[in-house]
Amino acid sequence: MAAPRRLWGLVRKEALQVVRDPSSIAIAFVLPAVLLFLFGYGVSLDPVGVRLGLVIENPTGETGSFVAGFAHSPYFAVTTYPERRAAEEDLQAGRLKGVAVLAADFGARLGRSETAPVQLLLDGTDANTARLVKGYVEGLWAKWLEIEALQKGMTAPLAVTLEPRVWFNPELRSRYFLVPGLIAIVMTLIGTLLTALVVAREWERGTMEALMTTPAGVGEILIGKLVPYFLLGMGGMGLSVAMGVWLFGVPLRGSFLTLTGTTAVFLAASLATGLFISTVARNQFVAGQVAMVAAFLPAFMLSGFIFEIGSMPWPIQAISHLVPARYFVSILQTLFLAGDVPGEILPDTAAIGAIAAFFLILTGRRTRKRLD
Repeated sequence: MAAPRRLWGLVRKEALQVVRDPSSIAIAFVLPAVLLFLFGYGVSLDPVGVRLGLVIENPTGETGSFVAGFAHSPYFAVTTYPERRAAEEDLQAGRLKGVAVLAADFGARLGRSETAPVQLLLDGTDANTARLVKGYVEGLWAKWLEIEALQKGMTAPLAVTLEPRVWFNPELRSRYFLVPGLIAIVMTLIGTLLTALVVAREWERGTMEALMTTPAGVGEILIGKLVPYFLLGMGGMGLSVAMGVWLFGVPLRGSFLTLTGTTAVFLAASLATGLFISTVARNQFVAGQVAMVAAFLPAFMLSGFIFEIGSMPWPIQAISHLVPARYFVSILQTLFLAGDVPGEILPDTAAIGAIAAFFLILTGRRTRKRLD
């Protein structure tokens, strides 16, 4: 059993080293603040001010009201054209994301209660934006038809009306979805780097050799390394959550206690991963590269933060189960948007705990009190 006094000495020694080392403070607090600020404001799945061309071959009262509906929408920046050739040239040149064409007989066909189609041309180089623009145009078109029918005293032709209700994110703001996932990605990076770089630096400087000559056991050394950086990581998580709630306005509907507990388990997994990397690569540069490739990139690509896991091939989906960030992204999105849902949170937390235990055991077996 570890001697409490000796263990406390190791923890205190590591804490003093953290205080004297500005890079650890920068990784825990400056790095998440910068990344959250850049990604929080720079990454958005909500197209606002999309450049759209409207071709009005024969201006009428109906076409005027149709154009007004687009002009008052925050999603589009509308440019009107009298004929389609100029609009198509701007679309080919990348100056427009889409073109809606109202033919010369648009108003006349509406007046005769005939079908008056609107042609929509889209720039498909960005398929996601093209799908969103298509959906927004169809939504505005349906709303305009409804308003026109009411103004003319017409009843809706269908007896069934759709009344959508969106749970958890009724305003459909992508930031509410992205910021919790971004916090998980940032915590993966700083948790892994805190131990991977710092311990590798000790191997480079020779201080780890001096530590190996002490009576402290391997378990005591590992705990002494983990505890200060765990507290540092929890502080960085607190800053990240505060920025998410107060700076980006993301609601936190779950309990702070649940958030703290799940974060503690995830930080243990990230720190253990970094500690294992430091035992394999005893060089700061190599440790940093391995941490990026083995922790950050899988967390970014395979966590569901941006790319839908269900759309991936099944071998990639299977690999994603080995990524702790996959479970933490799900936990944070649940806590922020839905609240405390034990059926979602507990299985994910258990999976993260199993990964943390695996890396701690692996690191303990690999760490030996010898310098070969």
